[in-house]
Amino acid sequence: MSHSGHILLPESNALEPGKCIMTKPHPLRLLFLCTGNSCRSQMAEGWVNHLGGDRVIAESAGIESHGKNPRAINVMREAGVDISGQESTRVTDDMIVRADIVVTVCGHADEHCPVLPPGVKKLHWPLSDPAKAFGTEEEIMRVFRATRDEIRARVTDLIDDLRRSGAIP
Repeated sequence: MSHSGHILLPESNALEPGKCIMTKPHPLRLLFLCTGNSCRSQMAEGWVNHLGGDRVIAESAGIESHGKNPRAINVMREAGVDISGQESTRVTDDMIVRADIVVTVCGHADEHCPVLPPGVKKLHWPLSDPAKAFGTEEEIMRVFRATRDEIRARVTDLIDDLRRSGAIP
């Protein structure tokens, strides 16, 4: 299948050779990339998969893998999104090749982002790291909630922009 959602029929097919038939276009694939794939990119993946419907899907990865942050899981659960089944992984070449858009969510990931293939768009969202918050547990959780809400707003805007541009129906 080509990227356009068409299938070229082989010469041996009973239909006219070389003709295209329409198939369901593939979902737009987003890859969220951060340093450790423990908080920000995990939340962004969760929001896209929660809000994007079946026309856009996301995965996340890190330059390194630091494991999932339980506070990120908890604040997303508070908002009705379960990210507990997502994995904390290092970015691979396959992830980069699959992506239509790569979104870096921190300066470190932006600076160390692998070279992207032609046609893969890159966005940068400079989000502060809630894992570096300090204070009482309630103060730390307030930072995590603020990050969660900022990511939701950015994901919502991105999905709206993609719909307006026709990248997703």
